[in-house]
Amino acid sequence: MSGPEPMSRSFRRPLLALVISGLLSACGAGKEPTGARVADYLGAGAGEGFARAQPGHRLAFPQDHGAHPRYQSEWWYFTGNLEGDAGRHFGFMFTIFRFALTPEAALRASEWGTNQAWMAHFAVTDTEGQALLKSERFARGGAGLAGASADPFRVWLYDWSASAAGGDGPFPMRLSAREDDYAVELDLSPAKPLVLQGEQGYSQKGREPGNASHYYAYTRLEARGQVVLDGEAHEVTGSAWMDREWSTSALGDDLAGWDWFALQLDDGRDLMFYQLRREDGGRGPFSQGALVAADGTRRGIAPADVRLKPRKWWRSSETGRRYPVSWRMRIDSLNLDLEIAARLPAQEMNLNVAYWEGAVSVTGSRGERGVGYLEMTGY
Repeated sequence: MSGPEPMSRSFRRPLLALVISGLLSACGAGKEPTGARVADYLGAGAGEGFARAQPGHRLAFPQDHGAHPRYQSEWWYFTGNLEGDAGRHFGFMFTIFRFALTPEAALRASEWGTNQAWMAHFAVTDTEGQALLKSERFARGGAGLAGASADPFRVWLYDWSASAAGGDGPFPMRLSAREDDYAVELDLSPAKPLVLQGEQGYSQKGREPGNASHYYAYTRLEARGQVVLDGEAHEVTGSAWMDREWSTSALGDDLAGWDWFALQLDDGRDLMFYQLRREDGGRGPFSQGALVAADGTRRGIAPADVRLKPRKWWRSSETGRRYPVSWRMRIDSLNLDLEIAARLPAQEMNLNVAYWEGAVSVTGSRGERGVGYLEMTGY
């Protein structure tokens, strides 16, 4: 789960209208951000006629690395924490989203004919420079402007891409994105095998039939390459996380947003947890979590076993929204008591959709340390 919509990340018609407006305005170049709230565009009753995630469906590879155009939305999501010269820290987020505007493909001979719209978000957190650099792009699904293929693996929007760099399957993978005077060029290799989230890749998001996604992840990728800032290249190494979801799903009427944590501990364990937040501030019943051990073994976490408490808040000068940028997370069944803090409070992605997405550090009461990414919507 991740990008503007990780867990319930299902875009309904109004948000699709934002994508279309981006396509109609020079792919979003030079646009002022609307700062729309993700939850404003989510709700019950996602589009009829689209395929729905179903329990018992078995994911299959390599084909499921590619696009699923019969579902209303999907995304390829990457985040990571990198270390450069003299220990300088960088975070990065790169997500490509696909949206089906109609259930059936466009019946036009022109290569511009398509019912698919694409959007990408890219950000670099420069912790030392106290800056978040962020941008977005839009494209049609026709004429080769954007798309995804499974074998060989490639997902792209113009010259932003993640693609197989040889070998069997998507890895090793090359991730490449450049915007004005900042860029990332990274080689990614899995330190752990693929993980099926939810129930064997079926992740329930609400009570209604089909209100779910198919969901898998690579929770620990070794990353090596370059971060470019102001024309200066920094050689970096670090770790990354890849999330994949596709669905025709919706956020329940009583939900305002979510908090999604992707944490990598130095002892080799990876922790994913998201809480769906109700309008009254409580936690929705379809929140979900998992621990991936150092050997790649996955263990589900009951939402009731996770206690989360905001510790520190930050208010955006751009949108006026107030986000919790420091948290305490307790999971007694795992003997974990963690403090999770933003590497930089000002990591709000105020684009066509406004949400907070940023690099965090992790410390534990038993000496645990780690890094991760936190995504928050609906504030």
